Amino acid sequence: MKIMQLIAERNRDPANHKIPTIAFLGDSVTHGVFELIPIGTERISEVFDPDAVYHRLLKQSLGKLYPAASVNIVNAGISGNSAAKGLARLERDVLSHRPDLTVVCFGLNDSQKGLNGLGDYTAAMEEIFCRILAAGSEAIFLTPNMMATEVSEKLPQGILARIAAHTAQIQNGGAMDAYMEAGRELAAKYRIPVCDVYAKWKAMQASGVNITERLANHINHPTRELHRLFADSLLETMMKNI
Repeated sequence: MKIMQLIAERNRDPANHKIPTIAFLGDSVTHGVFELIPIGTERISEVFDPDAVYHRLLKQSLGKLYPAASVNIVNAGISGNSAAKGLARLERDVLSHRPDLTVVCFGLNDSQKGLNGLGDYTAAMEEIFCRILAAGSEAIFLTPNMMATEVSEKLPQGILARIAAHTAQIQNGGAMDAYMEAGRELAAKYRIPVCDVYAKWKAMQASGVNITERLANHINHPTRELHRLFADSLLETMMKNI
């Protein structure tokens, strides 16, 4: 990967090197959604916190390491998006910015269709990877967090509890694992580095951590503290693949 070289060059000689651009294509976690608030019985309001999102934390870390580099971050996350929807807006929201690196993170919403949706996910992710590479951008496949494994007692009865019940069924039934494995295989096919945050969440679960309580909405959005895990893992992946 060349992204760290570009950042280092910009830091060393800002006058003669362009500002590196990193784009993040994803869903609500990338967009910056944390808690969900029910409105009546069938509507939900989203709580956004842009300062706590993992790519903002990554930018802060890069700023400490390379204070003169001025790395440009493009937040191309859209709440509720699947890989197919991300593909549909790839040119407009990502490639038009001519990123040096594009981080792709999908699977949370795609997996809600169960194993029946795996083919659509794989096809969309492959096309996303191919188009990113063809445009001259490097890519990283960022695996998302785990989803709820139970319906939290902290959730009010109603729409959120129903969503949590379905999500837990998908997570516990192995569908999310299958989506992540398919994504890893595609990344390997195109020699794209994988920042495997999902594997770290699985390791937390295996060590006895209550995964549902590590989700800000008790469904599928990681807490602010665990966005740091995404940021640190991405930095590690970027530096490891110099």
